[in-house]
Amino acid sequence: MTGVVERTPAQRHLYPRVVRFADVDSQGHVNNVRFLDYLEDARFGMFHIDPHNAGDEPFKGLVVTRHEIDYRRPLGFRAEPVRVETWVTEIRPVRFTLAYEIRDDEAVYVTATSVLAAYDVERAAPRRLSESELAYLKRFSA
Repeated sequence: MTGVVERTPAQRHLYPRVVRFADVDSQGHVNNVRFLDYLEDARFGMFHIDPHNAGDEPFKGLVVTRHEIDYRRPLGFRAEPVRVETWVTEIRPVRFTLAYEIRDDEAVYVTATSVLAAYDVERAAPRRLSESELAYLKRFSA
């Protein structure tokens, strides 16, 4: 077909997250506020624990400027972890957008996005993303 560009899906960062009993509210499902913790854990895993995230200290100083969360179905306490899948949907010089799915093989429980900005902690000011940070983000962008 002419004029049609096929895009491959973005590589996703996979983070297994255990559902703790303390995450569950009196209705027997994970409290909506706890899902922010799940997103934070996945971001930390993606930017600070991932062994492929190497270079000139990438991602030193990121701030979240926005979160959007859509709750798709209740998630209850369970023995096996859920997966928090994370990928990049937009990259700009100073900020980028992450998309998430909290899921297992059977269902998607939450979809979300976060906008993060690069921040110079010493100057207390926004900064541009470094070349190594951009390269890392592009691995997870379609």
